[in-house]
Amino acid sequence: MSKLWGGRFSKATDATVEQFTRSIHYDQQLAKFDCWGSLAHIHVLKQAGLLKQQEFHQLQTGLNKILEMIEKGTFKPEPAFEDIHSYIQSLLEKPGFAGSAALKLHTCRSRNDQVVLDTKWYCLEQLLMTEKNLLAYMKGLHQLGQRYARVIMPGFTHMQHAIPVAFPLYCDAFIQMAERDEDRLLRIYNNIQLTMGSGALAGTFLPAAFYSQTIHPEWEKDISPATNSMDTVSDRDFIIETLSGLAIIGMHLSRLSEDLILWATTEFGFAELSDAFCTGSSLMPQKKNPDVLELIRGYTGRLYGNLVSVLVVMKGLPMTYNRDMQLDKEPLFDSFRIVQDSLKVLAPLLDNIQLKEDHIRKHLDDESLYATDMADYLVQNNVPFKQAHQLIGQLIQLKNTSGTDIKRMEDQELKKIHPLLSHKIIQDILNPEKSVKAKKSLKKRKTSFHA
Repeated sequence: MSKLWGGRFSKATDATVEQFTRSIHYDQQLAKFDCWGSLAHIHVLKQAGLLKQQEFHQLQTGLNKILEMIEKGTFKPEPAFEDIHSYIQSLLEKPGFAGSAALKLHTCRSRNDQVVLDTKWYCLEQLLMTEKNLLAYMKGLHQLGQRYARVIMPGFTHMQHAIPVAFPLYCDAFIQMAERDEDRLLRIYNNIQLTMGSGALAGTFLPAAFYSQTIHPEWEKDISPATNSMDTVSDRDFIIETLSGLAIIGMHLSRLSEDLILWATTEFGFAELSDAFCTGSSLMPQKKNPDVLELIRGYTGRLYGNLVSVLVVMKGLPMTYNRDMQLDKEPLFDSFRIVQDSLKVLAPLLDNIQLKEDHIRKHLDDESLYATDMADYLVQNNVPFKQAHQLIGQLIQLKNTSGTDIKRMEDQELKKIHPLLSHKIIQDILNPEKSVKAKKSLKKRKTSFHA
């Protein structure tokens, strides 16, 4: 089996070393990008006069043949190879691909530089795919909010009833989180620069201008020569930034999942999840478990772990490339898969949620939800806020100790708290629709997706 290295070695690699250092079982996900990078590299070699026209054509044909196999799903890397780069090189050397012309492919190129280009290209594609999934999820949230546009529900702080809120405002909170996620992904995307020419760490003997290329029209980015070869081959900031962005998305999805899990409980009874997005118990026939949401919540821990693992790998590495960096791929691939799968399953799950409007409405009978509105009424009638806060607190305490609802208290009792309070005023304030409409501080905004 041919390797990309080994001329200086007199002994074959120990079998345990072969197994321990192998990465082809996961880095084969980079196969397409490795071929793209090689297509760009043979243009450099041709321009430098290091490839004859026939050799260039043979390599181009061979690489396109492999790309066609990848596209059709017939590309099956041999697991015995060290990595995907070695396998593609070996495949190109075979008759029917590029033959002897492939022996020149690695001229002025190191795997150190090659793998950075491949991984950056992979990130660019996956970032765009994640953004597409994020937009579908945002659309699902928007449509859910519109479907229940008239629903008012208790808002919570500290998991306690706080103040009535419109359900669309709740949905929009998660849309706004997702918009920040989208912006974050686009910033990461824009920060990634495709470069060539770093060699192993010090550049190559070819002029920098040779490495400037306009690539496939579907890509916004071109390839440019590296400005600092040492930084290029040792840089994994783009992976860490990507993992951070994905971890934050996971955190947002986990928060939504936690709410929906609570809402589906008997204790809350706010929502009914579709049977299609739940599972049952192997023992208890009545159970309907929100496993999808629980797994999204659980996977967030792995997203955090993937980020931390790469940070820890990188923290003590001397310049420049070190084999430790091979361990950045599995966390990266895993995090993209987790986030994309979570977004894909959440969008239809949201489309199939049913709110239990009658039960939600019963929660709005909790008079403590309107305590802030009662204090606001006093403030708007020239009562200092601190005093109003204390007075309404006393009113709530009176309700709790007496067992009498505030809406049933007589004027005489209410006016003991403050002369401005009356049965009629209280009846007017204890209204969820009026409570929501009274909040005017929010400006209208447009979402960043097509609803």
